Amino acid sequence: MVGFSLRKPDANIKNNPEAFMTFISSDNSAGVFAITLSRAEALNAFTPEMLTDLLAALTQAEQDSTVKVIIIKGEGRAFSAGVDLKVLKGIEARSGKIGDVLDSVANAVTTKIRHLDTPVIAQVHGACFTGALEIALSCDFIITESTTKFGDTHAQWGLRPTWGMAQNLARAVGVRRARQLSYSASVFTGKQAANWGLANESIEGVDELDLSVKKLAKKIAAASTGAVSAYKTLYRLSEEQLALELALKSENELEFDGISDTQERLDGFAAK
Repeated sequence: MVGFSLRKPDANIKNNPEAFMTFISSDNSAGVFAITLSRAEALNAFTPEMLTDLLAALTQAEQDSTVKVIIIKGEGRAFSAGVDLKVLKGIEARSGKIGDVLDSVANAVTTKIRHLDTPVIAQVHGACFTGALEIALSCDFIITESTTKFGDTHAQWGLRPTWGMAQNLARAVGVRRARQLSYSASVFTGKQAANWGLANESIEGVDELDLSVKKLAKKIAAASTGAVSAYKTLYRLSEEQLALELALKSENELEFDGISDTQERLDGFAAK
């Protein structure tokens, strides 16, 4: 590994996450926790340190009871160009893998995103390639700008995915389209991503994208935190692809004690 020192996540991140962040900035406003990838000079390409910082920011959001929704976005011209290939120089590739330079921390990030009780929105503009796309696909949904360039370039570089690409991309766009995109390392646009179901929405213009995501996050933050958290669990259940009757039974048997504002919300509606 050239030019970077691997700062592995450890117990100190849980105790003091903010102290670890150099390549990430964060802001909590009215329950909306915005995480910004901040290596703009490198199109926010991921290094081990940056991924560790992202994990720390997610941990910080997880520990803050005021946070109701999380946004992950990129500073400057792009969401992220993917892995910084400079990190891989001098490392011997075996079976399409470059050792464990980034995999452990990257998978800790994607696992954290998937299992947070809080919804996570990927706000994607400019570029979103390979590792960045894997992280975006781990989020609850993607809102993008229409001219954003997406791509899975693993095959171009003789690499195999290790952060969830094959599973999540196939679920997003269907296995046949996912095969085509991955085998050919094709670049596609934000508009196509929305048409195919990879992104929930494609917005014209970066400023308009920012406004649209803020508006959506505000609506989510205004909903019942406990009910939204319950939905996250229930949609994870749907991804297990159980037989319908078993899935319905499992859904109805689950209890969500974290929903504590039902009566207050109903009384507020009745009072109008």
